[in-house]
Amino acid sequence: MERLDGDYDYIVVGAGTAGCIMANRLSADPRKRVLILEAGGKDNWIWFHIPVGYLFAIGNPRADWMFRTDAEKGLNGRALAYPRGKVIGGCSAINAMISMRGQAADYDHWRQLGLSGWGWDDVLPAFKRLEDHFLGESDVHGAGGGWRIEAPRISWDVLDAVAAAAGEMGIRQVTDFNTGDNEGAGYFHVNQKNGRRWSSARGFLKPALSRPNLRLETQVLVDRLVVENGRAVGVRYVQNGRAIEARCAGEVILSAGAIGSPQVLHRSGIGPADWLAPLGVDMVLDRPGVGRNLQDHLQQRAIYKVFGIRTLNETYYSLPRRALMGVDYALRRRGPLTMAPSQLGIFTRSDPRQERANIEFHVQPLSLDKFGEPLHRFPAITVAACNLRPTSRGLVRITTRALDAAPQIAPNYLSTDEDRQVAADAIRVTRRLMRQSALAPYRPEEYLPGPAVGDDDAALAKAAGDIGTTIFHPVGTAKMGRPDDPGAVVDERLRVIGIGSLRVIDASIMPTITSGNTNTPTAMIAEKGARMVIEDATAGASAAPAAA
Repeated sequence: MERLDGDYDYIVVGAGTAGCIMANRLSADPRKRVLILEAGGKDNWIWFHIPVGYLFAIGNPRADWMFRTDAEKGLNGRALAYPRGKVIGGCSAINAMISMRGQAADYDHWRQLGLSGWGWDDVLPAFKRLEDHFLGESDVHGAGGGWRIEAPRISWDVLDAVAAAAGEMGIRQVTDFNTGDNEGAGYFHVNQKNGRRWSSARGFLKPALSRPNLRLETQVLVDRLVVENGRAVGVRYVQNGRAIEARCAGEVILSAGAIGSPQVLHRSGIGPADWLAPLGVDMVLDRPGVGRNLQDHLQQRAIYKVFGIRTLNETYYSLPRRALMGVDYALRRRGPLTMAPSQLGIFTRSDPRQERANIEFHVQPLSLDKFGEPLHRFPAITVAACNLRPTSRGLVRITTRALDAAPQIAPNYLSTDEDRQVAADAIRVTRRLMRQSALAPYRPEEYLPGPAVGDDDAALAKAAGDIGTTIFHPVGTAKMGRPDDPGAVVDERLRVIGIGSLRVIDASIMPTITSGNTNTPTAMIAEKGARMVIEDATAGASAAPAAA
């Protein structure tokens, strides 16, 4: 085993959304030596920076782990591609760029679970510190941070008509979804700067790489943590065929994401013994929650043909218009090449009895059978609804000790009666939306799930399984909780329960999923977590909380 030269205070595993922020914040102290390890490579491909580049990055092994789920009963036996970023910046380099915090009630619920310091009032300062918001400094937004947020640089008449239809249903129009209450309809704000994608790598990692105390290693596959006397002291990894061990005097921080972090813990012998022992893994700590509690937003992609109004479908198939799109972007950084996959958002309730918005619509001026396939040749829009707070729970687990093997991913979509009911009701809300008078001039015609699908709960739930797909928001697989919670993996300061000098700081720590896109909450977790690491180092409090 080769020993990496140098001694480090912190090792960060994963240079994704969270890891880039961790590296920036921890290396701000020139006395602290920080090593960050990334499985992917540099973001030196043009499509990592042009906003529509997600079309070429997702499903491409240059940028994507290329995971797949199990065949899902709730999806009528279908398995799904499960994209995860494999490049510096992680998912923020290939995602939809939507800036969305969720709802204040999401975080207040975390606090009600006994997690001190995680209520809305507690996390808002961290959100603000991250931001460089186009609206400037305010009670709810920050300016001057690394996380650039801008308004979209294109609008569509057809999306304006959908927003007007939402208004006819009594859904208010909003200009900012990120004040703590996102119920309403409006255009999403995006992580872009002057028409270019603004990833966590661009905002946080790259500005810090000139620091002599920060070292980035790419093309790294982390094998396992080095744990001695109940404390994490290093990481073993493979790079270019060489087995290497890096050591640290301070803490190891897992920021490999909701799929990657539990894999590393499992290979390190930290997780459910009944999963790991049969694989021949040397057990370090039997922690049954590692890899469980997987949550994700399932989007039901309804498609409607429209007439007499422009969509991207016919624009794309017109060579002159396509050429103009390229010219517009090259000269002004505007036009369709700046588009996020979804531009218009609607947050509403699947049933009036819901106490707050529980479904989110991502409305797109385009349509396709599934991601990665060509746009349809007829004018159409996609109206994708997702249950914001699903009760279905899945798992992530290694099935072999082989380092290059993909994990088992079983989201268990639509596995509860409540989720099936919300799915059925969401399709009803979609149909009602498309029947509003604001859209009547464009004669919406249901293409998916299709007019043959009836209105009874069973038919609609089955249709949801037919058209449902991930919206790329896995969280929860290293759950934050009280030390006496057997399902918890980390405590409220993100320290792995039962192991010293080890934290998980990424989307996997969410006890429950947030009510919206999850990249911005992940960034907040990193911002808040970095402060915890620094505070605890100063106070000498990085020891592991004892398991109950």
